[in-house]
Amino acid sequence: MGGATFHNVDSMGRLTTFSHAVVAGDTIYVAGTFATTGTALVLAEGGVGAQTTQTLSNIVEILESVGAERDDIVKVNVFLADIDTFDEMNQAYMEFMDGHAPARITVGGVDLARGAAVEIDCIAYKPQNG
Repeated sequence: MGGATFHNVDSMGRLTTFSHAVVAGDTIYVAGTFATTGTALVLAEGGVGAQTTQTLSNIVEILESVGAERDDIVKVNVFLADIDTFDEMNQAYMEFMDGHAPARITVGGVDLARGAAVEIDCIAYKPQNG
C-alpha cells in the first residue's frame, strides 16, 4: 500500500484546513460534509430533509471524484443539530440511499458549523485492483 492521497473537488466549497477525501489503499475517508451548493459555503434551503439530500449528493460527488460511488459506502456518521429532526433526516436518507444500508450512527444535539442542520461523513471501500 502506498501513502495516502488527499483530494478536493474544485466545484465544491471547503474550508482550507481539510481535504474533501483521503484515499488510503482501498479505503476512502470522506470529511464531514454539509449541504452547500457550488463553491460558496451557503447551505441549501428547505430544512433538514433538503439538507440531508444535498449533503449526500455532495458526498457522492466527492466519491465519484476518486473513482467510487454511493454503493461503495460502508460506514456513515450523521450529526444533527436537533435530534427531533431525526425522522425527517432518516426519510431523506433512506430515499437517497435507495436500499443501500451501510453501518450508521446518528448523533443529535450537536452545534454544527455554519448553522447547518446536518453534517455527514463516511468511509467507503473501493478495491483499487479488481
